[in-house]
Amino acid sequence: MVRTRFAPSPTGYLHIGGARTALFSWAYARKHGGKFILRIEDTDLERSTESSVQAILDAMRWLGLDWDEGPFFQMQRLGRYKEVAEKLIAQGKAYRCWASKEDLDAMRERQRERGEKPRYDGRWRPERAKAAGLVPPADRAPVVRFRNPDEGDIVFHDLVKGSITVANAELDDLVLLRADGVPTYNFGVVVDDLDMNITHVIRGDDHVNNTPRQVNIFQALGAELPKFAHVPMILGADGERLSKRHGAVSVMQYEEDGYLPEALVNYLARLGWSHGDEEMFTVEQFLEWFDLAHISRSAAQFNPEKLRWLNHQYLRQRPDADLAKLVAPRIERAGGKLAGGPEPLRVVALLKERSETLAALAGEAMMFYAEPGAARSAVTAEVRPALAEVAAAFSALGDWRAEAIMSAIQAVIDKHKLKLPKLAMPLRMIVFGRTQTPNLGPVLALAGKKRVLERLQEHLAA
Repeated sequence: MVRTRFAPSPTGYLHIGGARTALFSWAYARKHGGKFILRIEDTDLERSTESSVQAILDAMRWLGLDWDEGPFFQMQRLGRYKEVAEKLIAQGKAYRCWASKEDLDAMRERQRERGEKPRYDGRWRPERAKAAGLVPPADRAPVVRFRNPDEGDIVFHDLVKGSITVANAELDDLVLLRADGVPTYNFGVVVDDLDMNITHVIRGDDHVNNTPRQVNIFQALGAELPKFAHVPMILGADGERLSKRHGAVSVMQYEEDGYLPEALVNYLARLGWSHGDEEMFTVEQFLEWFDLAHISRSAAQFNPEKLRWLNHQYLRQRPDADLAKLVAPRIERAGGKLAGGPEPLRVVALLKERSETLAALAGEAMMFYAEPGAARSAVTAEVRPALAEVAAAFSALGDWRAEAIMSAIQAVIDKHKLKLPKLAMPLRMIVFGRTQTPNLGPVLALAGKKRVLERLQEHLAA
């Protein structure tokens, strides 16, 4: 059975790159009827926080990326890492090292002076320590280091990048367990992937350089390698690594900004993967089409404008009743009073073609649910008599529909020899508190006769 995993570190929020990795891992498991495991790599004790864990879980749920097992936490598995490290020590494949930070700094400095690559020199390998007469200091806890093979190559096949070969001579003896018993990244992931029977490791290609070390640890444990697939980095439009200045905020910021989860999932799916020229597709279609063979080897480019366009397409397709439920709380949070305005469903139907996000839709809808504020500066002496006649004409209307409203306005315009904008702008300001709205007839009809007349009369009486 296919078993994939997503293993974020809870040192911040879930960002676009991590969400895309989670999506690909989830999709591969779902497509093949397998299991998707969520693991929290919380060994960075200084930076890991409960709030970050919760933010990651919230983002996964919002995106619809459900997990079958977990979340598992590395800090709850310290005994297991110690057990595996002791097994490697007993087999001569790992050893304890008492080198201090000062020892290591001095070692690297001498190597740099000789023009060599700074690396651990293996001085606490048992045979070398014995030959050099090194004695373990009583006042210092050791780390556990992996005894990396001195010769040969590490060869593994990456399902995205193809065959990768690294010489063992390039690698030093990495630390497996720190002095406090906490595993390093490369050791923790191998033990976890083994214990959780992970068959496919799908992750960002910033981890490619870690993979040869992990392959050696897998082999030292006599384990079968999982299949690796390293997905391309995501860059900003300027070709630099994606960061906040490119709009790469946390996943839940997109929710706050009014993006729909299905739009973000669709967009993430197209970052580094494609199915022909398909731009828009459902999650069901994505799961049917998804494969690792069509993941690009080259970096993907994040385009906020494309994401907004895609979100607008999904927003337009959503039933008005759904959108009304999503927009109503946003209106109330902004201070709008739903009880005093038209039915949100009708407002959404009128405005959604103009709005790229739920936040923009709620902002537009506020014209129906908030007080318009002062509009005196928008009304000139030339227009004031015409506005009074519009109010009288509106009061006499028995048919409060867009066509009848516009006919009444047109009659006043013709009588006073005005152009429509001369009257339309102050009307919008008085009733809605803004100079731009959709077509005047439909928005006035939706605002309701009582509300429109009250605001007009209140203004004219001032």
